[in-house]
Amino acid sequence: MRGVFTGCAGLFLLAFLTGCQTPNPLAGSPLWTPSDSVTRAEAMSIADAYAKHRWKATNTNVFHGKDQQGVSVDTPDAGYKPKQSFAGWWKSGEWNTGVPYKWGGFDTPAEFDACMKSCMYAGDVFTPQKREMNNSAVSQHTAGVDCSGFISRCWRLSAPFSTYEIHQLCETLPDFESLRPGDVVNKENEHILLFVGWTDSEHTLMDVYDVGCPPNWKVAKHNTYTAWLKKYGYKPLRYNGMNN
Repeated sequence: MRGVFTGCAGLFLLAFLTGCQTPNPLAGSPLWTPSDSVTRAEAMSIADAYAKHRWKATNTNVFHGKDQQGVSVDTPDAGYKPKQSFAGWWKSGEWNTGVPYKWGGFDTPAEFDACMKSCMYAGDVFTPQKREMNNSAVSQHTAGVDCSGFISRCWRLSAPFSTYEIHQLCETLPDFESLRPGDVVNKENEHILLFVGWTDSEHTLMDVYDVGCPPNWKVAKHNTYTAWLKKYGYKPLRYNGMNN
């Protein structure tokens, strides 16, 4: 999706941000500082921090309806059970794992925690209507990260690049066999995944991190079929600022 900076720090006075609910493993780390380059190990560390991030929410972080600006929002909480989409997952008052998907999101785990303390809404699921509306469908009252915002963070970019912009920062690899950890497979205006490694010796399956690929409305590590990605037009890319 088209990346839009929606970090909550600019929306609320710092005096109201009274700290994180749970320690972030990379809080204060230079890995969260924007850089014109990144190592593969750094990209993997950032991705892992998103996927393993533990957080708690309350009922104030649940929302289904139109926000104060009239933007439709559905948080992927356990009560979200649409008829024609995938159900939500996170629960109020319990420990949840993985930063949730938010259309247009670019929050770090620490920023997400601060937003939860400020009673913002935890995530906002993708819908075809949001894709049609693009940036105008981004709620300023929700927190989380989307697929391209996640990749932008893993590459330590200073701003999010969308799935149809990110190729400007990359070289297109000759084939999927050339993928290395920290590279991506991208389909413009659709979705992007961070390559981790091959699941099997035949390279029919690959391990990836991504966010918002149903039924995972959160950052998660899983595997996917190489043939499926090729069939649907995904391209292997390497960030120009990738080291090692």
